[in-house]
Amino acid sequence: MTRIVTMYSGLERLWHWTQALLMLLLLATGFEVHGSYTLMGYGTAATTHVLAALALIVVWIFAAFWLIATGEWRQFTPTTRGLAAVLRFYAWGMFRGESHPFNPRPKRKHNPLQAMAYLLYGIVISPLLWISGLVYLGIDLWGTPGGLALMPVAVVHTAAAYGAVVFLVVHLYMITTGPTPTAHLETMITGKEAIEDAAQRTAG
Repeated sequence: MTRIVTMYSGLERLWHWTQALLMLLLLATGFEVHGSYTLMGYGTAATTHVLAALALIVVWIFAAFWLIATGEWRQFTPTTRGLAAVLRFYAWGMFRGESHPFNPRPKRKHNPLQAMAYLLYGIVISPLLWISGLVYLGIDLWGTPGGLALMPVAVVHTAAAYGAVVFLVVHLYMITTGPTPTAHLETMITGKEAIEDAAQRTAG
């Protein structure tokens, strides 16, 4: 028997979509500033990039406070329990019509692979992006403190941006691996998800 639960609150969904839109805007303007293409012009792209970055930092600060205050940070605690089964499912199980071995719950929304991926993004890619970005902006506005060269900072920032692109591409692909290609997307829009009772899942 399945039942409908609220998997993601309105605040979580607002945080997710705000972060997603800002990240897409940052990638679009960042690669234009990098010289990959021309859409809005260097000056407009650079200004938009900085404003979007500052807005995203504010979102991250509020999100971090919310995660700590509510205890939701535990959702991203890495674990190897069930990891092998999840890896097997994504490697070939889902192509053979097998059921996903992880049954999400509001108290544990992310499977072990998701938790590790989000943790990697949160403690490696994101900090590299905003720290190198702020240093890059500081050098651009006030010069090179202590003889710090711009090029290494730019390389780190660009490398982290490519890391964000990889995360985004994998994330978009994983959205399609639910019971239907749009099931996960619908959950992140409505906040609702159909889950199986533990007893039934064990019996199945």
